[in-house]
Amino acid sequence: MAFPQTRMRRLRRTAGLRSLVREERLDPSSLVLPLFVAEGISAPEPVGSMPGVARHPVAGAVQEAREAAELGIGGVILFGVPAARDAEGSGAWAPDGIVQQALGEIAAAGTGLVLIADTCLCEYTDHGHCGPIVDGDVDNDATLELLQKQVVAHAKAGADMVAPSGMMDGMVAAIREALDDEGFTGVPIMSYAAKYASGFYGPFREAAESTPKFGDRRAYQMDPANADEAIREVELDVDEGADIVMVKPAGPYLDIIHRVKTTFGLPTAAYQVSGEFAMIEAAAAKGWIDRERVIRESLTAIKRAGADIIISYFTKEFADKL
Repeated sequence: MAFPQTRMRRLRRTAGLRSLVREERLDPSSLVLPLFVAEGISAPEPVGSMPGVARHPVAGAVQEAREAAELGIGGVILFGVPAARDAEGSGAWAPDGIVQQALGEIAAAGTGLVLIADTCLCEYTDHGHCGPIVDGDVDNDATLELLQKQVVAHAKAGADMVAPSGMMDGMVAAIREALDDEGFTGVPIMSYAAKYASGFYGPFREAAESTPKFGDRRAYQMDPANADEAIREVELDVDEGADIVMVKPAGPYLDIIHRVKTTFGLPTAAYQVSGEFAMIEAAAAKGWIDRERVIRESLTAIKRAGADIIISYFTKEFADKL
């Protein structure tokens, strides 16, 4: 029926009515908190481009995890900042590597959080790229062998899930094989299946100290102009055994999140990345936006697009307000 019989505003009159008919609901259990864990520090080190975000020592990461669990947050994803780096990124799989230490301590704390280990070498290599360099480029197949070592180290240390983020061809199949061969058949893979070569990663690279020393990552991350390619990338990862697929960044790629979710129907994650976070914080600091309103609106949009899991630097604050 048309107006005046149908009045869409009837269900918008009060906060109670709006809440009752709300189509998408954010729940802390669907949020994941990123944590930067650094060697050689004894107190949190603030990240200049990310207000409120810090690199933590292992003890600090454990405390952050405890607080996240108290808020009902679903999980944490760990990124390592090692004290020393080399050409292959060997700290990524060392038994005493920084992420392995943090995984062990957080697991021992019994928080109940899902512990996710980011699986990539860029934080551990002395050149800042996601694998060993051969003839000026990342060697894809040599990188796969190193990622296999990394995920086994993560699983042994207590990771509940591994999240390969380097966009190497064949990485999901290689990781699944390595985990299964070592008896970790129950450890799922959350693949950064459609990760774009984005300009929104700058603050993260400051936090993780992982800016490439030369060139960039466009030869292995996706062109922002491509959508059909994202579907093909995700399909390949699904065929190789990915349990969860991720789109990164989130806000500029809501169309990709929606296409991935509707095409595959798998649990779908989205990463609201450091640049998205920093832009909101910077605009809010200038008084140009209503900070809390924009945080909620941006996360709701990601959820509405189809994300089941949202990784965001606003996770703790938003869960606390919920």
